[in-house]
Amino acid sequence: MNNQFDNKRILVTGGSGSWGNELITQLLETKVKEIISYARGEFNQVSLQRKFNDPRLKIIVGDVRDYGELKYACKDVDIVFHLSALKHVPVCERQPYEAIKTNINGTRNIVRASIECKVKKVIDVSSDKAVLPINTYGMTKAVGEKLTLNASTLGSKTRFMCIRGGNVLGTNGSVVPLFINQIKRYNKITITDEKMTRYFLTLSEAIKLLFVATKSDINGGLFVMKMPACKIEDLADVMIKRYGNKETKKKIIGIRAGEKIHEILVSKYESPNAFEYSNNYYLVMDKPNAEIITRYDKVDFEEYTSNNKLMNNIEIHSLLDKGGY
Repeated sequence: MNNQFDNKRILVTGGSGSWGNELITQLLETKVKEIISYARGEFNQVSLQRKFNDPRLKIIVGDVRDYGELKYACKDVDIVFHLSALKHVPVCERQPYEAIKTNINGTRNIVRASIECKVKKVIDVSSDKAVLPINTYGMTKAVGEKLTLNASTLGSKTRFMCIRGGNVLGTNGSVVPLFINQIKRYNKITITDEKMTRYFLTLSEAIKLLFVATKSDINGGLFVMKMPACKIEDLADVMIKRYGNKETKKKIIGIRAGEKIHEILVSKYESPNAFEYSNNYYLVMDKPNAEIITRYDKVDFEEYTSNNKLMNNIEIHSLLDKGGY
């Protein structure tokens, strides 16, 4: 049992999303004092509360863009998990100002409100797309990382950490449920580029990464999970074998605006300050202190990219089993 949350008041921004649902599920299994789900979707928030029917779960309908409401939500909170974001790459490309308002201004509001309310820890959820970004989503998440990690240098008692994840199986708008839907409706899967690779992890693994960062207490630490990657075309083949038939087709439609062929979790510019935190995680620091340098080994790669080591089809099958597919 995870006792680091015993008798704690926890705020989860974006609590009614896929990550938030799993995080709240696991937090309610602890002796947490109170969980506050903060999100702007009224229906999803009410549905979340009805789903769990637990007096420890409270909801606040609000937007991270609204500093006043966010500051109210942070009152007497011990830990903030910042999950709220605009994530869909094409939406952020079409509406960059909306991405800026949520992913940058919203994160700035989290930092300000947490310091003002003397929150003990803030854990920001970032993305592989924040590394050497080429799209609006990645750029805004990269700035969000910088705002969060910079806050660790401001001299407040609040400790700030980030995690960086890949694609989480089954989250809203992700590729696995998209492929299933395409097979069922059209008996066809669309692939942007046959060479494209991506990192994948399950929801429970994503939440474990959050908990590792929270427990670490390393102010200014950015945590990266060592996670498997695969070619999207190989994933499509496995999905067709599971859900399709001999008539199911694959169609190459071309890369979308702002998409990369491969994703990076640790860039060559970060690897000199990246460390082996454990068998399953890396730790990246802007300016590692003597204790970090002495305690942890440096990584042995120049760049950690989704094209380095790819899963075969058997391993993809196993990952889907773990993810509930």
